Amino acid sequence: MSGEPLPPERMMVGMPGDLPTGTVTFLFSDVQGSTKLLHELGPDGYGRLLMEHRTVLRAAFAANGGVEVDTQGDAFFVAFPSAAGAIAAARERATGSHRAGSGSAWAFTRARPT
Repeated sequence: MSGEPLPPERMMVGMPGDLPTGTVTFLFSDVQGSTKLLHELGPDGYGRLLMEHRTVLRAAFAANGGVEVDTQGDAFFVAFPSAAGAIAAARERATGSHRAGSGSAWAFTRARPT
């Protein structure tokens, strides 16, 4: 399948004009143990938590100047115009200061032992 164009859902979320220029900082995130969590919660429960997880992280990214470049499953690739913005977004995720709804995504965004 090489050489075929990417489907729209796999294309970069941030438009080229939206991306920071100059020296930038990339942030990559992934939920450790997500496959185990999927089995524990089932597809519906995991799907609801994944939606909330994405909402929580996107709020932290946007609040700190991040532009989402790509996302797959529970993972994000985000570009920031400064290291300070990336660190602040990561810190907000780690401390749960951008919790959405019931806060259940807090448990999801924390590193889980495998």
